[in-house]
Amino acid sequence: MKLTYLSAALCLAIGLAMPVNAERLDHYEGKSSETLEQALANFSEYNTKLAAIMEKPELTPVDLNEIHQLTYTLENALEKINTDLAELAETLEVLHQASETRNVSGTRESGERYLQDARVFRE
Repeated sequence: MKLTYLSAALCLAIGLAMPVNAERLDHYEGKSSETLEQALANFSEYNTKLAAIMEKPELTPVDLNEIHQLTYTLENALEKINTDLAELAETLEVLHQASETRNVSGTRESGERYLQDARVFRE
């Protein structure tokens, strides 16, 4: 009988320590993504970690907290990737316009810049 009370008390203590669905978990800083290369590496690494957790048949409160922490790094990586992709799209448009107007020097300059910036995605 004592074990039942102890088990119940332990379950109650764990339940009180875990946030209720309506409560938010703590906020984390996440790993920064200062460069596009770093963002792509973080994106790949943290998606792999997320995939490993998501393969579990059931997600525990610990798993949910770990996923919550991973998303901060993923959000940082995606923000950098999106910013750099937007800049790359602008460079491509400059290249497009230069080639369309038969601007050889503009095409050369923007083409080289575009290829330099796009190299990270080709690797």
